[in-house]
Amino acid sequence: MSDGPHRIVFANEKGGTGKSTTAVHVAIALAYQGARVVAIDLDARQRTLHRYLENRAETHRRRQIALPTAQFAVFGGDSTDELDALTHEMGASADFVIFDTPGRDDPLARHVATRADTLVTPLNDSFVDFDLIGQVDAETFKVRRLSFYAELIWEARKKRAMSTIKDQRKQMDWVVVRNRTGYTEARNQKRIDQALTELSKRVGFRVASGLSERVIYRELFPSGLTLLDKGHLGELGTSHLVARQELRTLLAGLNLPPITGAAQLPLERVSPVSA
Repeated sequence: MSDGPHRIVFANEKGGTGKSTTAVHVAIALAYQGARVVAIDLDARQRTLHRYLENRAETHRRRQIALPTAQFAVFGGDSTDELDALTHEMGASADFVIFDTPGRDDPLARHVATRADTLVTPLNDSFVDFDLIGQVDAETFKVRRLSFYAELIWEARKKRAMSTIKDQRKQMDWVVVRNRTGYTEARNQKRIDQALTELSKRVGFRVASGLSERVIYRELFPSGLTLLDKGHLGELGTSHLVARQELRTLLAGLNLPPITGAAQLPLERVSPVSA
């Protein structure tokens, strides 16, 4: 990756979409493939991504087991210049930099989203979450207009496309990830399918399958383990094996660049500007 690390930004201005869970599992999946991964948590209040990876580091120390992981930090500043400096410093020898953003409108989240190489927007399969990217007619369920967030990303992608030759960065790939699809009533799921297809043609995002609502994700948080740590999870049930396949499908759907492969980064890094 001669033009620097590939930036993957997990962003959604609504909470409860499985954003942090998805970000952690993608980070660890890449680490398992030999990638050097940096993970920066921009939610200094919740710190879900950071806490997950802290728990993973503690499990590594306590059990004395090898766990591929990411170098991680929580950003507690309020300046985009500070954030860019931290990103440059931590990402200097990385293949991927992953950002987990707060589930609310946030200037730092907008900053990294508009500079993403891959922007991942997890959505639950409901029109409550769909409203983040577009508004639909109450009778026909046709898309009436783009949301402010979709317009923001649309403009950012246009600017990126115009400047790609000059700054050598890739064009942004926007992927809307559909989490928890198994809990959506069939007729409503079809309406969401149609609305997403219509909007994707207008805005240019891709749609990928995400993760189902499974208790295992919440149970793994205290240990920092993931579904990929199969040698340390004991015997897994059928639903867990299905969940692991969902993760593989998600990673394939993100269509990330190939990994050159290098030594693992240190287990942990705490930013000097952490709150």
